[in-house]
Amino acid sequence: MIDTSAIADPSRPASARGLSKTYGTGPTAVAALRGVTVEFARGTFTAVMGPSGSGKSTLMHCLAGLDRPTGGHVYVSGRDLTTLDDRQLTRIRRDHIGFVFQSFNLVPTLTARQNILLPLDLAGRRADPARLGATVAALGLGDRLDHRPGELSGGQQQRVAIARALVTEPDVVFADEPTGALDSSTAAGLLELLRRSCHELGQTVVMVTHDPIAAAHADRALLLSDGLLVRELERPTAAAVLDQMRSSAS
Repeated sequence: MIDTSAIADPSRPASARGLSKTYGTGPTAVAALRGVTVEFARGTFTAVMGPSGSGKSTLMHCLAGLDRPTGGHVYVSGRDLTTLDDRQLTRIRRDHIGFVFQSFNLVPTLTARQNILLPLDLAGRRADPARLGATVAALGLGDRLDHRPGELSGGQQQRVAIARALVTEPDVVFADEPTGALDSSTAAGLLELLRRSCHELGQTVVMVTHDPIAAAHADRALLLSDGLLVRELERPTAAAVLDQMRSSAS
């Protein structure tokens, strides 16, 4: 087990200190997270892995302000999410966090451009033309902006979802199994784009995945087991991740 006693740095784009989450009460209670301390540096791509029930999705939901922890602290953009009410959490998610999910969650009646700009429109903000142009160009969407989701392939729809997450310039992007619905070639391209967004645009990306090949695109991989952070791999390879997962399961 790795040492989780260090204090997470609240100034990081995202971090957690002593994070715990329990579902239910009494003898049927389930501890999904048990004192996880972790931080995510700016411009880095982190994969969070673990078997079913390990706590990886719960960790992401707590870090993203989608679920409230039972104990500990979560920091995003220097704010302790555990001290905020629902309205304040909604503002943090809108202004500082981007989301990419396996289901693309695009509005079918809007064009790709309108879907990308939707979070900014809802927040009453204007897009930075340079940021929008760089994001669209990096994702190869320049000639698809006037198409609706039904006129786009699955890979193109996912790229629109990524552009929507990046164009708001969030402090951190959380990606939940973003390649699960894609073929291997399209998935590899999207993972490379997420990696480039970190290294070229300074984005911070936290990705939950069960796939060692996907994790190999990240700068580091965190492995959870039974609600604990048990392994951390720098510059992971698919083979190294798979070996560590097998070791933790045995």
